[in-house]
Amino acid sequence: MENRYDKYKDSGIAWIGEIPEHWEIRKLKNIFLLSTGTTPKEYDKISEGDNLINWYTPSDILEGCNDLFSSLRKLSERVIYENKISLFPIGTLLYVGIGASAGKVGYANENGYSNQQITGLIPLECYSRFYFYYLSVLKDKIRDNAFFTTLPIINNVYLGQELLPYPLLSEQQSIANYLDQKCGEIDELITLQEEMITKLQSYKQSVITEAVTKGLNKNVPLKDSGIEWIGEIPEHWICTVFKKFLSEPMQYGANEPAEECNYNDPRYIRITDIKDDGTLRDHTFKSLPLEKAKEYMLTKGDLLFARSGATVGKTFLYKEDYAACFAGYLIKARCNKNELLPNFIFYYTLSNAYQNWKNSIFIQSTIQNIGADKYSVMPIIAPPLSEQQSIANYLDQKCSEIDELISIKQQKIEKLKDYKKSLIFECVTGKRKV
Repeated sequence: MENRYDKYKDSGIAWIGEIPEHWEIRKLKNIFLLSTGTTPKEYDKISEGDNLINWYTPSDILEGCNDLFSSLRKLSERVIYENKISLFPIGTLLYVGIGASAGKVGYANENGYSNQQITGLIPLECYSRFYFYYLSVLKDKIRDNAFFTTLPIINNVYLGQELLPYPLLSEQQSIANYLDQKCGEIDELITLQEEMITKLQSYKQSVITEAVTKGLNKNVPLKDSGIEWIGEIPEHWICTVFKKFLSEPMQYGANEPAEECNYNDPRYIRITDIKDDGTLRDHTFKSLPLEKAKEYMLTKGDLLFARSGATVGKTFLYKEDYAACFAGYLIKARCNKNELLPNFIFYYTLSNAYQNWKNSIFIQSTIQNIGADKYSVMPIIAPPLSEQQSIANYLDQKCSEIDELISIKQQKIEKLKDYKKSLIFECVTGKRKV
């Protein structure tokens, strides 16, 4: 490897291996002051004109390297004063010690404070930016070696005993500055790929919308659909309500807990199983015993609608060979396939026309909930059956091409993230000389 130090020694830390010979190993408590945050009295009392202070909770600290400038929740400066709270200074590392986010770390770019789930690592004899990178990239190693039974907990006693490589202060600063620059460049490349994915997703939705509302023939005469968010449609298409195409009334799913994972029983499909691309997550598989599932079994071509919560309106087209049933927060629609093809209506639910209809429902209600009564009277525009098939075939191919481009971008992002992580590891453990 290029840019190696002249001499190395064993660090004594299994996941670090060798470090440069002149580097030391020190305990975290000897280079940081550990100070756990709190939830002060009247923490939620904020008056007009109060000077607000950042008050960080685990939800502010995301995966990876987190530069923190502002928190979701704030404390009044009055509360800080009355509770005699000493704020964490700029450069403090905010370390999450409990719960699902245990091990995540953020770098405070402004004075602030935190709740009791976060420990402030206030630098004593170190350049904290260096250890921000170190703790970010090695969080899983530290977390995996912490002792806990069910709830992940990294307490201050354990954290303080953590052994860390300790280069010269000037080296710590040089390495941190180098990583600031390099990681900034990598992050820009990641952002560029993410922006391209967003554009591709927007393009995909526009392609779907154009096909399911205007058709494939650009020369056919058009007529007003009578629906504001749909506009003009081909003259020979019909516009009616969804229930006209159903072979049976819409059905709510089973109100049963998702406790079992038996691959010999029908899969129990829930809202949380459905990804944004309309496929199912493999790792969330749950099953339902056949005696409980039998009234809620799916057949090919059934369309599921989410009826409440953050995912309301999300749809899933069942076209699998395995047996499956569906849960209570989903509603099943079974179309008369002689009038409306499942593939066509599924693509319709991915269009802007469908999104605009959903938004019109939410305007009328303070609760984001769409029941079978509303789905049943959803406006549907439909071409003749043969044209539905042509449109569905066209979109199968076109969307597959766009999805492939999106997948390539996502793979590039993962490679960039992996490269960033390996670069940080090499620099903060001395494998690469800066």
